[in-house]
Amino acid sequence: MTIEAAQQRVDEWINTIGVRYFNELTNMAMLTEEVGELARIIARRYGEQSEKESDKQKDLGDEMADVLWVLICLANQTGVDLTEALEKNFEKKSQRDGERHQNNPKLKD
Repeated sequence: MTIEAAQQRVDEWINTIGVRYFNELTNMAMLTEEVGELARIIARRYGEQSEKESDKQKDLGDEMADVLWVLICLANQTGVDLTEALEKNFEKKSQRDGERHQNNPKLKD
């Protein structure tokens, strides 16, 4: 699925099954909540915290998809074309960081 198709599909779902978008501030709060849930799993599964039994069954991909879903909702309701935005972001990062990371001794094996 392309990013464009994902934006269209989320919009169709919201307007048929979801009734309407939550407002932007609500979605921003929801995005923060979803990122927190993802961070909890990452911290416990890959970090130094011990993983609770209740977290062991959590699907990391599903949690990432929750973050992506709400981000797409925000993009749709604010008129952001995520494909275009990501392309511009690649250009920005390539110009800004084109040699910086390659010359960083901390990233060498």
